[in-house]
Amino acid sequence: MTAQDSKLGDTDDKIFVGKGDEQAWLTLALANRHGLVTGATGTGKTVSLQVMAEGFARAGVPVFAADIKGDLSGICQIGEAKDFILKRATEMGLSFQPDQFSTVFWDVFGEQGHPVRATVTEMGPLLLARMLDLNDVQEGVLNVAFRVADDNGLTLIDMKDLRALLDAIVPGSGKKGADAEEDPLAPIRKAAQGFGNVTKATVGTIQRQLLVLENQGGTKFFGEPALMLKDFMRTDSDGRGMVNILVADKLLQNPRLYATFLLWMLSELFEELPEAGDLAKPKLVFFFDEAHLLFNDAPKALLDKIEQVVRLIRSKGVGVYFVTQNPIDVPDRVLGQLGNRVQHALRAFTPRDQKAVAAAAQTFRPNPKLDTAKVITELGKGEALVSFLEGNGTPSMVERVMIRPPSARIGTITPDERQAIMAASPVKGRYDSAVDSESAYEMLQQRIAATAATANGPAGGGGGILGQIGSIVGTIFGTNVKRGRLSTGQVIARDVTRSVTNQVIGGMAANIGKSVGGQLGGSIGRTLVRGALGGLLRRS
Repeated sequence: MTAQDSKLGDTDDKIFVGKGDEQAWLTLALANRHGLVTGATGTGKTVSLQVMAEGFARAGVPVFAADIKGDLSGICQIGEAKDFILKRATEMGLSFQPDQFSTVFWDVFGEQGHPVRATVTEMGPLLLARMLDLNDVQEGVLNVAFRVADDNGLTLIDMKDLRALLDAIVPGSGKKGADAEEDPLAPIRKAAQGFGNVTKATVGTIQRQLLVLENQGGTKFFGEPALMLKDFMRTDSDGRGMVNILVADKLLQNPRLYATFLLWMLSELFEELPEAGDLAKPKLVFFFDEAHLLFNDAPKALLDKIEQVVRLIRSKGVGVYFVTQNPIDVPDRVLGQLGNRVQHALRAFTPRDQKAVAAAAQTFRPNPKLDTAKVITELGKGEALVSFLEGNGTPSMVERVMIRPPSARIGTITPDERQAIMAASPVKGRYDSAVDSESAYEMLQQRIAATAATANGPAGGGGGILGQIGSIVGTIFGTNVKRGRLSTGQVIARDVTRSVTNQVIGGMAANIGKSVGGQLGGSIGRTLVRGALGGLLRRS
């Protein structure tokens, strides 16, 4: 036993979580086997989450956690030696040492933290369909739209890009004859119909669902600069892991946006990180609060993908901890992947509650000294039944413990304290201002305008050598019109960490039109590959 063990502090390879008849330790080397924190409202789940987050941060492991009520924000402030905290620490033989942890606040709406954005392309059709609550037919049309965008170099950044694309794949009026106007989007419409029957009615339904999402503030989530997930995986100057807190009180008003956003983050981590094998400690620990929202009404196809990501992301060095009221909120096939368990009190007032208590008890390795089902209903605030993985990766016998008090402040912070933290943030200024890059909307508008200009006749001379080069390149790519960047035969590729990789002509690519801040793609006809949850793989 080390000196730290004797005073019940964290060690180099374990986090001290609580104490009962036995001490409860979370082994860092097994922390990426995922976990579950459950319990009724007001039983202490947030404090347990904070205790584990502090332990990971001390060990140099970055943490990401959604903060539903604002209670977790106090982790950035020095702890207060209040009487009840000192009393609990003394009873547990623990020396209370006030502490605070380097914190970065994030907010999809950009009000109480740095804005968090993703591009529509990165989100992918599967997760976007989930966010929009589309049926199978509507999801199929959305998949067609993404395929057409990929094939035609139409980068989908924000909502107006997606709207413009959906308008572009709607079947034409079918007007024929010599006086019929040329349809500049006819090739796109034909390509869409080649993948299946795309009807105006179905596209109209998707557009209305987009309007609902926009009215709920979803527009702010889609855009650039898009989030670089490496900014979640930082340590501070002392080598401690940064604690990333997603301000989610307003976001939770749209449960589908909240759940889909966190699932997108998880899938991005899964796709981006290399295989790591068994590490001494995780690269990142991800706390998913109100986890039931992820699984409510989720179709089987999505549940299959979630199970796959949760099962395989362990090998990337990421630990995922679901926080919810009841274990039955998590499907069995996902629940089976969660080896580290903290169960706070459940109440058994209704038949469903009694079923939940029995189910929760059965998920633990039995302890002959405890009637687990009975104890679950008797736990006081701050008490929990705990079973962590040990030794060879098997669960320890369930123990009744008192959760240790956090070292940082318990509860919320003031607006002034939040502003001070944000002013000192290592990512200050990186995401705070939105950038309207040239993308599908502008490209489609340019194609329509160019067709109209051609119909009205040439406006001037041949344009010199650049115009001739542009004409030649246009012939090669089948455009033959001036369309901003495309008139020189290039389709600007998004930054390889956040963008669609499209066709580019090596040395002729010129930065014409609005600045997109991305890097030029290096090859023609590069294959586009989407990941497990439909997002574009961020690989060159």
